[in-house]
Amino acid sequence: MKPTRQQVVGSRPSGCLCARYPSRARMAYSVSMSAATTDSPLIVIVGPTASGKSTLGVALAREFGGEIVACDSTQLYRGFDIGTAKPTRAERAEVPHHLLDVLEADEPSTAGDYRERAELVLADLKVREKLPIVAAGTGLYLRALLEGLADLPQRSEEVRERLRKSAAARGPGHLHAVLKELDGETAGKIAPADEQKIIRAIEVCLLASKPLSEVHRTARKPLLGWRAVKIGLQPPREALVDRIHARTDAMLAAGWLEEVRGLLARNNGEDAKPFDFIGYRELREVLRGKTTLVDARAAIQQSTRQYAKRQLTWFRREQNVYWLTGFGDEALIQQRASEFLASSGISRPRGRQSTSV
Repeated sequence: MKPTRQQVVGSRPSGCLCARYPSRARMAYSVSMSAATTDSPLIVIVGPTASGKSTLGVALAREFGGEIVACDSTQLYRGFDIGTAKPTRAERAEVPHHLLDVLEADEPSTAGDYRERAELVLADLKVREKLPIVAAGTGLYLRALLEGLADLPQRSEEVRERLRKSAAARGPGHLHAVLKELDGETAGKIAPADEQKIIRAIEVCLLASKPLSEVHRTARKPLLGWRAVKIGLQPPREALVDRIHARTDAMLAAGWLEEVRGLLARNNGEDAKPFDFIGYRELREVLRGKTTLVDARAAIQQSTRQYAKRQLTWFRREQNVYWLTGFGDEALIQQRASEFLASSGISRPRGRQSTSV
């Protein structure tokens, strides 16, 4: 079922309408949008998890009068807050954020669904002459937004049920091995533990009679009316690993386990998609008595490191990215990002200063 404009733009707890932010309604970016032939700028920040994409996005939004459009498959779900590293309440109060907390745990989400929601948000921002800043953690969702995706076969519960039974009978790793045979390229981009994505990929291969990767390369519909200006964050590897480990500990100290306990108590579907996110699946197993918190912590850190590596591999294939070696919360990185946007023809609202150090 397609999302309505009211569902996407008007119903988020974080809020995003001009009426709710009257002091910011006049802070439009200074790029002319009057000519129908002129594409509007769309800032995109890519990088691995824990690299500071959200922090950089907020800094640039403050400076250029923008609003954040989250592009993260995990942050769409209400209540899954700590482990998905959602922006803080202070950040969301200062700068409007979109596409956070729009789904319940039992609601499915696809890259195509994300694009439909994002297009409604972008249309609203264009009308209000606000600069969209996309903080992108999910590469497939970003591709769907900017390049479009080919028409995919509809879900088949019959195929899915057969695959689930096969996985249950043959054990962990079986479906990933099947996908590797059908489409090695796609299998290399999906974690072996991500059963939902694996099932969908196999389903498409079977129903389309061709690899999913081949389907994605055909019949795309790119985003029209926008000019993507891309910034990439690539912190030094060892520093990123340290940041990942420290952030995991901070999340656990902030009550992540209790968040999962509360979510499980409120949701009957313990096997719903969000409970398979990194950290949530491990902590669910702690609460089920199947592992210890110490082992879960180590598993979360390892899975996050692997995820960061996959993200970098994906985003390095993006064209025309201005890469910065560092974290988004570093003053020098923010200054260079600001200078890059200015050199790309994006002006600050009147009275705004640069983030120079």
